[in-house]
Amino acid sequence: MEELFTTSGLFTLLMLFLLQAVLGFDNLLYISIESKRVGEEGGKASLVRRWGIGLAILFRIVLLVIIVNLFTFLAAPFLTIPWTGIFEAEFNLQSLVTLFGGGFIIYTAMKEISHLLAVDPLEHAEHGEKKSVVQAIILIVTMNVVFSFDSILSAMAIANTRTETGEIEYQVWIMAVAIILSGIGMILLADRVSEFLKRNRMYEVLGLFILFIVGALLVSEGGHLAHMKIFGFEIHAIEKSTFYLVIFVLVVTDIISTRYQKTLWAQREAEIRRKVDTLAAAEGIKTSGRSE
Repeated sequence: MEELFTTSGLFTLLMLFLLQAVLGFDNLLYISIESKRVGEEGGKASLVRRWGIGLAILFRIVLLVIIVNLFTFLAAPFLTIPWTGIFEAEFNLQSLVTLFGGGFIIYTAMKEISHLLAVDPLEHAEHGEKKSVVQAIILIVTMNVVFSFDSILSAMAIANTRTETGEIEYQVWIMAVAIILSGIGMILLADRVSEFLKRNRMYEVLGLFILFIVGALLVSEGGHLAHMKIFGFEIHAIEKSTFYLVIFVLVVTDIISTRYQKTLWAQREAEIRRKVDTLAAAEGIKTSGRSE
């Protein structure tokens, strides 16, 4: 614990907190979208977000301890598929969790997108499939475990020291404090993100497409971890830099598109008002002519 209060320890903590904040963006987006499925009555959505994130912090710390102590075991492949030229893979626990988690996120994003497209009147959008508070919390905690693998392994690459004998020791206390601080930050931001999406419905679609890309990122990472080959083509993980570039382009495109649509609507409203004023003026001339 004393390693936390050294200059090196505090710097490592700052780096880990920034890492958790960056990697936690997609997690926070998923929590905001999933929590709205329980409805806003009685503050249930806010309760789901707080409990979901709180339990997720606890499970993430437990997972951190497990990964640090069983890192070699978790990285060892236990299922090999040797269909040369068709499908080859060596699955370990991390690759399977990442693959299935990414697939589930893609499914969730596609289901929500199809729901938005299927709803005819916008006011009926809030009356889709509902989830109970317990179901939503379980889903949030489960998906947080999926996101945890990536963030914990990245944290382990930063928070470690080498002993005199050459062995690597991981700074578990520092990583645990960073997880707790990032979790508190997520709790403080979750309601604001949800309120923003609620007030700006056009950005909900953007959020769902970002979630879809997050799922594709996890699937590619899981395939890479499993050394997966399909018809001889090796699956490579999407680089984080590429991921953030795609997100940046999506956000900029959406902002420009939204502003352009508002400009078009303003022009159309001005044209309609001009036509109405012209018709009203013409009608007024006819009326005054008749009266004379």
